[in-house]
Amino acid sequence: MTDDPSGGAAAVHTLGILGAGQAGSTLARAAIAAGYDVVIANSRAPQTLADLVRQLGPRARAAWAADAAAVADFAFLAFPYRPEHTLPADELAGKVVLDNNNYMPQRDGIFPAVISGRRTVHELRQDQLPGAKLAKAFSHVQFHGRVPVRVAGDELPALVRLARPAGAPDRTALVVSSDHPEAVALVTRFYDELGFDTVDNSPLRESWRSAPGTPMWQQSFDGQTRGELVRNLERAGRAR
Repeated sequence: MTDDPSGGAAAVHTLGILGAGQAGSTLARAAIAAGYDVVIANSRAPQTLADLVRQLGPRARAAWAADAAAVADFAFLAFPYRPEHTLPADELAGKVVLDNNNYMPQRDGIFPAVISGRRTVHELRQDQLPGAKLAKAFSHVQFHGRVPVRVAGDELPALVRLARPAGAPDRTALVVSSDHPEAVALVTRFYDELGFDTVDNSPLRESWRSAPGTPMWQQSFDGQTRGELVRNLERAGRAR
């Protein structure tokens, strides 16, 4: 782990994860392996995460969502956007918050502002956290194994399976979108620590280019190099 993924003066050591499903628990394992401490929360109570915390080891603990947000140096939201959500905005104010949400109307319902192209779902999430520095991140890397399994290793989550050291010729890249340069800097360094290059697709209003159904999304299952990802983002077009 680097001393300061944000590029600022304060070191970043603790990742708060809100959402303890497949995405949250998988990222917790990867972050701990990279040297971070993790505080994880779900929509219930901390004691319901006892088995998961035991599996994650001594660098992890469970907390209520507001407490996890309060102690975190940066945070990860691992659940879909809902207009009625009340998030720990005060506790996350001033912090970088990673949002891996993807808008899926069949799952989430119809959000007219998103359907019309006036806003992205990540801009709406930023509205819920006005003091935070939101970044769309980890939204197109699978937190589950490959289906179908072709070779040994395919059963691993793509976040683990596709990770490569810096400079590897087959290293793949992930997208970040944000209105805040310091959030892009933090995500870029965090991606690198986890084994990925970065393509900056900022600001948040451009985050639709990495949404489900776009060219880059269709090629994301087995990863894309930085160059491939840039080209696929440029090919994206909104339905009219």
